[in-house]
Amino acid sequence: MDSLRFTAFFIPFARFFYFFKKRCTISLLFKKSEKMIFFKEGTNMEEAKLWTKNFFSISICNFFLFINYYYLLVTLPIFVIQDLKSSEAEAGLIAMVYLFAAIVTRPFVDQFMEKLGKQKMLIISLVIFLIASISYLFVSSIVLLLIIRFLHGIGFGIATTATGAIVADIVPESKKGEGMGYFILSSNVAMVIGPFLGLTSLDHWGSFVMLVIALICSVGALLTGGIVNLHEMKPKLNKRELFKVNFSFEKLVEVSAFRIALIAAFLAFAYSTVLSFVSVFAEKMNLGAGSNLFFVVYAIVLLISRPFTGRWFDRYGANVIVIPCIISFAFGLFILSMANTSFIYLLSAVFIGLGWGTLFPSFQTMAIQIVPPQRRAASLSTFLSIFDIGIGLGSFLTGAVVVFTGFTSLYFYTSLYVLVGLVLYCLFVQHRFARKPKSLEHDRKSSLQQ
Repeated sequence: MDSLRFTAFFIPFARFFYFFKKRCTISLLFKKSEKMIFFKEGTNMEEAKLWTKNFFSISICNFFLFINYYYLLVTLPIFVIQDLKSSEAEAGLIAMVYLFAAIVTRPFVDQFMEKLGKQKMLIISLVIFLIASISYLFVSSIVLLLIIRFLHGIGFGIATTATGAIVADIVPESKKGEGMGYFILSSNVAMVIGPFLGLTSLDHWGSFVMLVIALICSVGALLTGGIVNLHEMKPKLNKRELFKVNFSFEKLVEVSAFRIALIAAFLAFAYSTVLSFVSVFAEKMNLGAGSNLFFVVYAIVLLISRPFTGRWFDRYGANVIVIPCIISFAFGLFILSMANTSFIYLLSAVFIGLGWGTLFPSFQTMAIQIVPPQRRAASLSTFLSIFDIGIGLGSFLTGAVVVFTGFTSLYFYTSLYVLVGLVLYCLFVQHRFARKPKSLEHDRKSSLQQ
């Protein structure tokens, strides 16, 4: 059976690779002449600093935001069942309400950032985030908790859109891929630390201390986000103009980001099977102590690979990173479907971490690069909203599917599903990023002129 799965996985991949070989520009990008150009331009590229005070602060702020998110994602359902004496179905609403609030909020964020500025909108969102975190301490019913979760989701939706837009502005054009990679890495690390910290605090100190720690993370987000200093020109508006919202499709949505966002959501559907069920799968397979280390290995791989993948994205273009990473993601899921030992299980984490962990910041960078600076926030909100829908639908639908297929078959078919995503990427997106980013061309011309 395993040999049949192995053959079924690799035959379509081999055919696909042969068919698209001529279309992909990877081999051209690694020519010696290209390398020499970039080494000559190295001085010009290095002049633009990445690790500024603003970049470091906004990355730490993002880290605290996602620590809080993942922390409460795993602990609140337990809190609902044990402390509020509610059902599992009501506990399942906790994540859905939060995500729904973020999705419906994001399309409007760009308009308010244009009026108030990105920095002020970030502070407002972090205050909302903090108020919601304080409110958890006084929860006495599931209805009140759902209201607080909705408010918390609004703050999260605004904050994550604002932080992404700020990063897009402060990161030098020639280092967009590297900068966004490190920025997203802060949320990847939070994904590892958050659940571990949450479950540990809940087990050892109880629900009240658990909620206090979540509050401390919110305070950390506000403090680090508050020291970001942007020099923005904001128009003077009266109260009527300030709260006037344009509901036109063109204003709320950035159409240019649709293709990238849909591909990202398509692949996020597959990643949701890992995010939601990989720990359950490990328990079902009796994989022992290694079952708790999946996301630790995932994060370590990201930490090691990030300095290289980000720079290669900026130097050689998106396709050099995206195409191999989709393949790595698919291969990781395939290995996961074959996992019967802790070693194979953790080996799958290596390929999934390298694949999906690199894909998400790459897609987000691409969504920013294809639009003018004034539309970056709208493009980012469009991307994140569609992406969140992919994650949400994936968790819901695969949860129903796995009852009939089992986890082994689920991950095997998901690996083939990801290869379909690779075909879609090459058909509809790949050609738009076949050349080096314009920022690099600009750097090259500037160097030659000097």
